Amino acid sequence: MGETLTLRPWLDEDAAALVTAFAGVGMASQAGRPVHTEDDARQWMTGWDRAAEEGSGFAFAVERGGEVVGNVAVAAIERRHDTGWVSYWTTARARGQGVATMAAATMAEWAFGRLGLFRLELGHRGDNQASCRVAAAAGFRFEGLERSKLRYGDVRYDVELHARLATDPRPPGGTGTVVEV
Repeated sequence: MGETLTLRPWLDEDAAALVTAFAGVGMASQAGRPVHTEDDARQWMTGWDRAAEEGSGFAFAVERGGEVVGNVAVAAIERRHDTGWVSYWTTARARGQGVATMAAATMAEWAFGRLGLFRLELGHRGDNQASCRVAAAAGFRFEGLERSKLRYGDVRYDVELHARLATDPRPPGGTGTVVEV
């Protein structure tokens, strides 16, 4: 990949980049509701701002060379057991370049250190082998399968589950930088 990634808070000026990203193939399922306009994008960001204020979730824009190339988040934070749920996506231009792997690894290190979480989980559709490779390269071990968990239209999909513990070895390849505001 070459360039360093920065994870930073989403900003109002990122709204157009979000609209473009969510217009990509397969991206509609990455948001709780459609993101077709800049106003939709701002509402999406506001939802994450609220989650951060509550301590229940944190989302970061993934920036490379001054360009937003993805998102990485930890949500469903549960303090009794110190767990969270990691998700990520990249723009079409950034796919296949190690961006999602480095973003997920960086988020994991941040969540273990800054938030004090112990276990991070993630899941992906069983037919999304690219996401499976990202999870494994970011240090998330395969743990199991949830049969027919997701439904998009009339089609049901299995979900493959992965997890990373704070005590697991760091994956090779390094991490990016997290900028908090």
